[in-house]
Amino acid sequence: MSEKKRIAILGSTGSIGTQTLEVIKNHLDKFEVEVLTAQNNADLLIAQAREFLPNCVVIVNEDHYPKVKEALLPINIKVYTGEKALNQVVEMDTIDVVLTALVGYSGLIPTIHAIKSGKQIALANKETLVVAGEMITKLAKEYAVNIYPVDSEHSAIFQCLVGEFHNPIEKIILTASGGPFRGKDRKFLETVTKAQALKHPNWDMGAKITIDSASMMNKGLEVIEAKWLFGLRSEQIEVIVHPQSIVHSLIQFEDGSIKAQLGLPDMRIPIQFALSYPERLKADFPRFNFAQYPNLTFEQPDFETFQNLQLAFDAMEKGGNAPCILNAANEIAVAAFLREEVGFLEMSDLIAETMVKMDFIPKPSLEDFIETDKMSRIITQKFIKSKV
Repeated sequence: MSEKKRIAILGSTGSIGTQTLEVIKNHLDKFEVEVLTAQNNADLLIAQAREFLPNCVVIVNEDHYPKVKEALLPINIKVYTGEKALNQVVEMDTIDVVLTALVGYSGLIPTIHAIKSGKQIALANKETLVVAGEMITKLAKEYAVNIYPVDSEHSAIFQCLVGEFHNPIEKIILTASGGPFRGKDRKFLETVTKAQALKHPNWDMGAKITIDSASMMNKGLEVIEAKWLFGLRSEQIEVIVHPQSIVHSLIQFEDGSIKAQLGLPDMRIPIQFALSYPERLKADFPRFNFAQYPNLTFEQPDFETFQNLQLAFDAMEKGGNAPCILNAANEIAVAAFLREEVGFLEMSDLIAETMVKMDFIPKPSLEDFIETDKMSRIITQKFIKSKV
């Protein structure tokens, strides 16, 4: 890396965004911050901008624009607002890599704009490929853009593939921690609270992804993402529960050999690898010690209890706009659970009901995806109101 990579971080105030800035801070000779964006957290965005001095920032919620603009005016940082600005800012000529750490469906359109502008993508927003994986991968090929995975599981697969790209994959195995409710039955899950669901045993993540992990939907979304990232068929993807979160995922090749990537659960490792690839940069992250983990265990996932995982496999197999429906319904269901309007198990019911109700489109256009997302949210919300 002879020149600094100029990074745009979409969602800089979230969990992935803040850890990305930590990685950059430790390697200021390799990276510099060109753009920072946030939805609502104006105070943290201002603090980040003052420290890293980006070319510009975007505060998407227009209500916070005056506050951010006034705070950054003395240091000549340009401030923009609104979703349109978010889509436009990724097209700047001064950006080398766009790290998309937005939550949910909101990452799709900015990522499309970044790809069409020829920016390399560090993808932490799995929903982009869940919703429109075929379209995104075709665009990336058309515009000669690389998509580097940031999710720990997909980063593990990518790292195992280095030096093996010419060797066909027999299957991949994505590991799942099992979340806070591993081993619990449906009777137990009927009464779990928001506070219980937000206590992940291994990872420190935002509220939405933590609930997704507890319900196993996060792993389901990762399964769909993996299909598009690595050009796999549905039957080539397996999930195994690994409570210690040390083995981040595995590849089995056609000769039966298996490669795995191991390490302590620390998102800074896949973030740094995505930004620095093909180089591995020195870091002072805590090291894994086998003596401290004498037992690494693995077990089959419980598809019957955690129905979201099965719903995701079904949506992947069906294709078309089915994963888009799944994702939209899940985002609304999770938001309702966090507002304590629905129970934990009811989230799966809402998603399943929405997938039945929505029209299936086998070959959706971008406009179809936008309409599918919109209508799926409306339908799921109606189901929620009927339950409240």
